[in-house]
Amino acid sequence: MMLTWAQLRDLKCGELEGAADGWGKASNRADAGRDRIETQLLTGLRGTQRGAAADAAVGRLKQLSRNLSYVYTECGLLRTTLNSLAHELRIQQRALREALDDAESLKFTVHADGSVTYPAAGAGLIDGKPLPGGTASVGSLPGLLPPSGLVAPNPNVAKAQDIADRVAKAVRTAAEIDWRYARILRKLRAEEGLKVPDATWTDAAGDAAAVRDAARGYLKDGIPRDASPAERKSWWAGLTDEQREEYLAVYPDQIGNLDGIPAVVRDAANRDNLQLLMGKLEGRDDAKAETQLAGLREIDRQLREGRQPPMFLLGIGDQGNGRAIVSFGNPDTARNVSAYVPGLGTSLDEEFARDDLKRARDTALGSRKYDASSAAIVWLGYDAPQQPIDDPLGGLAVMGNERAEEGGLAYGEFMTGLEVTNENEDPHLTAIGHSYGSRTVGAATQHNGGIPGVDDIILVGSPGVGVDHASDLGVGKDHVFVGAAENDIVTKLPSKQQSVVGVAGTIAAGPAIGYVAGDIADQGDDDLWFGKDPASEAFGARRFPVDAGPRLVNRHGFSLEAHSHYFDPSRDSMSADNIALITSGHSKRIKVEEHR
Repeated sequence: MMLTWAQLRDLKCGELEGAADGWGKASNRADAGRDRIETQLLTGLRGTQRGAAADAAVGRLKQLSRNLSYVYTECGLLRTTLNSLAHELRIQQRALREALDDAESLKFTVHADGSVTYPAAGAGLIDGKPLPGGTASVGSLPGLLPPSGLVAPNPNVAKAQDIADRVAKAVRTAAEIDWRYARILRKLRAEEGLKVPDATWTDAAGDAAAVRDAARGYLKDGIPRDASPAERKSWWAGLTDEQREEYLAVYPDQIGNLDGIPAVVRDAANRDNLQLLMGKLEGRDDAKAETQLAGLREIDRQLREGRQPPMFLLGIGDQGNGRAIVSFGNPDTARNVSAYVPGLGTSLDEEFARDDLKRARDTALGSRKYDASSAAIVWLGYDAPQQPIDDPLGGLAVMGNERAEEGGLAYGEFMTGLEVTNENEDPHLTAIGHSYGSRTVGAATQHNGGIPGVDDIILVGSPGVGVDHASDLGVGKDHVFVGAAENDIVTKLPSKQQSVVGVAGTIAAGPAIGYVAGDIADQGDDDLWFGKDPASEAFGARRFPVDAGPRLVNRHGFSLEAHSHYFDPSRDSMSADNIALITSGHSKRIKVEEHR
């Protein structure tokens, strides 16, 4: 049925918004049920019950929680779809009413078909009589081109034509809006049954994408992407509860990854986005999707375990090599917050979800031994280089600074967000860089006079940080701490100059001359690939003792394990404990090792 201007004029957009409110209430009830399961029922069962029956109950509750997550998401999408539909139709309704008001003030008549009748007006050039009236319809140009140049056109012609065109445009645009949203609403239907399988989440991911696209003008344009973290915090605080609920339902990917938004909000948004991401990747069969899906599933598994310290998902995404930011402990309420940047070879995969998350958790647990108000974060917010580390010299030799520079900007903004949202008057923040991640932390310090809010910097397994002295990192050299295992080959990489000169000498006169030439190029033997060796006396940082780690070549063959033991209390308790002391604000208690 064709939409008429009278129907658009009389449309009650408030009824659409009332229906949206109803779906919003259903979404909120599902969210409350899910929260009760996760925070009360599952916690109580795990803490008090054991055995097959308890395990079965936990499994059923997890399934119910997953189902309620789906209900929350779909009902939220319905609410926003209806609100966005009302928003867009109201704009066209306003345009129509303005055109009708203009017609009424001019005493024109707007007919049911949208044509506009106008009265006689003006005066003929010969007889001075008013020029006759007429009717303007869409696309017509009546009276604008008279048969001779002896008369002027009726001045009402152009006005009537403008009103007719405006009426037609409002009706035509409203009909297109109605058709577009009808398609979306028809798709927002759940499959029958009591379970929500992976295929249903794949469908939900498509639903969310469609609603996001449709609600662009209604919601998305309001998200302050280019604002500072402080401005984003103020923006979120100024929204109504309903507005927040809609942003969380439709744009969890945007809100969950926005620095300056409170941690509990980001966590809620990212847990929902995690389900949508897994559904999205389930629908693909390429190697990258399979790799990232394995990582997402492992993160999801840990989130559902109810681990202590409690986990907060501060970022998640499938762009590039993948994104994931996980905090153990609430970074907004903790007095001590550390954020660890992983390095070479890191991407969103099962290994990252298993090993790198464990490093952050080990740091959190260690810090809490000295101050219970501590949280530790693993920050994969950039594309770390993916060269293979089974050939450390060849792999690292081709690494440049570009990814560290890009990652450093993102890391600096993330740390600014932590400082903004932390509820303590002067929180103690620690930046930790491992491997190439230390180069990324170094890059972050070179913007705006240092990393905002950071008090201490820890560099472990570092091939250099891009500066030649600890004092260049913006926190004072006594607040820069370095761990370098004796058998960690990455901390002994030759400098670029040394490598070039040494290779040239080898080609020209043989290996012995090449070695001597390389040593002459770096006479103090304290330069690495990315600048001065952080463990050297020339760099000027405080070096803390760590275990030597397994030899590069041992009875088991070739090993790089010395590069990955720094955070693990079961493999290097000395290093892990020193990191815990620093991140908990007790750096004065660490033992200092001689520089090399």
